[in-house]
Amino acid sequence: MKKQARSFEQQFEKLKETMKSTEVTGTSGNGLVTVTFSGDKELKKINIKPECVDKDDLEGLQDLIAAACADAYKQLSQNDTGKGLGGMPLPFNF
Repeated sequence: MKKQARSFEQQFEKLKETMKSTEVTGTSGNGLVTVTFSGDKELKKINIKPECVDKDDLEGLQDLIAAACADAYKQLSQNDTGKGLGGMPLPFNF
């Protein structure tokens, strides 16, 4: 029993490291906005091309950012496919 617990703990630590080192990039507006998230859903970077910034259309920019985030989360979910990034089942979905 202790051996199984130790094995599970090692697998869990490996999974956490894999999640931290995995990155996905979501895009919107044909690349006008990109966001990068780690596998554990931490926002790492936002890139906004200057040509999409219009002070009279901030709502449009907000929509592009939201769409890029949704794209990144979709990629995280597809990478997960019901199992942890390390192949272990997780009790939650992205």
